[in-house]
Amino acid sequence: MSGTRLAPLLAALVALAVAGAAAGRPGSDTTLARRLAAALVAPNLDTGRSAAVAVDLRTGAAVFSRNPTLPLLPASTAKLAVGYAAFALLGPGFRFHTEVRGLGSFDGTVWRGDLVLRGHGDPTLDAADLSALARQVAGWGITRVTGAVLGDESWFDGVRTGPGWKSSFYVLESPPLSALVVERALYRGKTSRNPALAAASLFRQALGEAGVTVAKRSGVGRAGESSLPLAYGISPSLAEIVAELETESDNFAAELLLKELGALEAGSGTTAAGAGVVRDVLERAGVPLAGVRIADGSGLSSDDRLTARALVTLLRAAWDDPELRDAFVTSLAVAGVSGTLEERLRDPPARGRVRAKTGTTNSASALAGFAGDRYAFAVIQNGNPVASWWARIAQDRFATVLAGAQ
Repeated sequence: MSGTRLAPLLAALVALAVAGAAAGRPGSDTTLARRLAAALVAPNLDTGRSAAVAVDLRTGAAVFSRNPTLPLLPASTAKLAVGYAAFALLGPGFRFHTEVRGLGSFDGTVWRGDLVLRGHGDPTLDAADLSALARQVAGWGITRVTGAVLGDESWFDGVRTGPGWKSSFYVLESPPLSALVVERALYRGKTSRNPALAAASLFRQALGEAGVTVAKRSGVGRAGESSLPLAYGISPSLAEIVAELETESDNFAAELLLKELGALEAGSGTTAAGAGVVRDVLERAGVPLAGVRIADGSGLSSDDRLTARALVTLLRAAWDDPELRDAFVTSLAVAGVSGTLEERLRDPPARGRVRAKTGTTNSASALAGFAGDRYAFAVIQNGNPVASWWARIAQDRFATVLAGAQ
C-alpha cells in the first residue's frame, strides 16, 4: 500500500480512537470494551495471532479480553516474569557479589601462588569494581604475586547464549553469558568470547595500578574450598538492576538474573534451571500456565510462549503484593518519559501515567503494564514478520484509552 493511500487510512483510524477518547468517562464496561476494541483496529495485523487483556485492579474484573489464552511469542515482555520471580525470591535489596580468593600463602609482602577472581553473575561488574577489589588486595600489604590471576566463572555453566536464539543474537543482542563478565565482556575494544579470561586480564591490570605486580599471565581456573578470601565486592541492589533491565530492555542482565535464580534456588546456574524456578514462582502466584513456556530470560528465544492472561495475572500479583509493588512498578518504563517508552505515548492522558514493558522482535510486538492505579493490561501481536509499526499504534491507543478511563 502506498504512502498516499496509507495517510487517509491512518487518519481515519486515529480519528476513531480520538472520538472514543473524547466520549468522556465510560458509562459501562461495555462502553469501555468497545473503545478498547476500536483502539486495536489496524491493518496488516493478524487478529488470529493477537491477544489483549485488561483488568480493573480495584475489582479484578476483566474490562476487555481477546484471545486471552492464546500462546504467543512474548518478545521482551518475558522479562516481566524474570523480574517478578527475582523480587519474590530474593527481595529488592538483594545484591550480587564478586570475590578475590588466594591459592597459596603469604610470605611477607609476597603472595606465593595465584589469585582467583570469582564471579557470581553480577551483570553490572565494571572497571571501577575491579579497582576497588584490587585496593582491598593491596590493603593486605601484598606488593607482588608469584603466580597468575585466574578467572573463575564456575558459578554458572559455560553456555554463552540462550536456547532458541538466532545465531545473530550472540554479541549483537547480548554479550557472552558467564558468571564472570566485566564491562559486558568488552576487552581491548572488542567483545571477548572468553569473558572470564578477559576479566582476569583486566583485574591483573587493576592490581598493577594498585601497586601489586603479578608475575604470570592471566588464565581461567577455580577457587577451591581451601582458598583464602582476600577481597569482596557487591553490586547495586536488585531493585536498581531490575529497573535498568526492564526500562531499557537489557537482554544480558535478564539472562544472568535467570541463571542466578537457577544457581541460588535450584543449585544449578543454567538457563533451564532458572526457567524452572521462574515457572514455579508464577504457579505459586496463581498465574495460569497453560500454553506458557519459559525458555530464556530475555524473550529472544523462539521457544518462549506467554498468554495475555498470564501476563496480566502476573502484573496483578505484583500489584497486590505490598512488599514488591513499589519495586516492580517503578522498574517499568514511563510513557513519554523513560527507557523504551521515551518516544511513545508522549501525550496526555497516557504520558507519565502508563508504566509498561515493551517487546519487539521480527515476529512479535507487545506492551504490558499499568495504566495509572486502575488497570493492568497486556497486548501481544505476532506475525511473520509482525507489522511492528501498526502494532505499536494499536498498543499505544489501547493504553491511552485505559489511561483516560481512570
